[in-house]
Amino acid sequence: MMDLRQALKDYLDLRRSLGSKLRGADTQLSAFLDALEAVGSPIIKTSLAVDWATRPEAPRSSDKRLNLVRGFARYVHTLDPRTEVPPPYCLPHPRRLPPYLYSDQEIRQVMDAALELKDRFRALTCRTLIGLLAATGARVGEMIALDGTDVDWEEHVLTIRAGKFGKSREVPLHLTTIAALREYAEERRRRFPVTSAVAFFVSLNNTRLIYQDVRHTFQRLVDRVGLGDRKPHRPRIHELRHAFAIRTLVDWYKAGLDVERMLPLLSTYLGHVSPSSTYWYLTAAPELLGVAAKRLEEHLGDLP
Repeated sequence: MMDLRQALKDYLDLRRSLGSKLRGADTQLSAFLDALEAVGSPIIKTSLAVDWATRPEAPRSSDKRLNLVRGFARYVHTLDPRTEVPPPYCLPHPRRLPPYLYSDQEIRQVMDAALELKDRFRALTCRTLIGLLAATGARVGEMIALDGTDVDWEEHVLTIRAGKFGKSREVPLHLTTIAALREYAEERRRRFPVTSAVAFFVSLNNTRLIYQDVRHTFQRLVDRVGLGDRKPHRPRIHELRHAFAIRTLVDWYKAGLDVERMLPLLSTYLGHVSPSSTYWYLTAAPELLGVAAKRLEEHLGDLP
């Protein structure tokens, strides 16, 4: 009889050695093995995996829980052919809320509202971080994780190290973005002339920013500028990334570029594994629909 506990340890060690972070997988998959032992099953069965994944304590993450089991089951199946691998799409994928697409004016309003925060350094930190997110389309966690050495002032390039899926990438910056980062760096040096901190963005305690604090402050700023009541949900900080992707695509269309051919470039810039991951960001925004309609009219010409 196979030792599933040992197999789980070997599986997680292997996946993480290949770059997967699998946060929380130890706890989740251990709980799944607890469920197997509770019913006396020595092997993984699809019915038991579905029963565990759909338990009422985590109704919104059922598909994620089952995907976690599916990856483990594939590994175990290579060692024990009796193992059943739950098929994909046997649980409905939860509906994602459409992203809120900030206009350039709204982004400026939120950045200006940041300057109204009481502490001058905190205000500049928030404003610069929000501006950098809007200008690069980077993930919030990636910007919080930036170190001072990740900014190449001469080449105007930002290095994002060990982003999602353990991938690193270089992000070229506009001169105005570099100027804003330089202004912040100089203010940080004035505020903390003697420091051991390596982070680029720091808190009032001269420590690396915390995601929950950044998100909470951003929500307050969104409310302050009157965007908090937007439908179908309050605009979120991560959606600055969506807005960047849409603006980039619209600019490419207006410039007459081959967007299909250039989409892999956008995927690389955003740190996606493949263009398929980027399509979620390219929702049917009014700007995109307008550009698409115009290009269709030009293509059809005088045809009835």
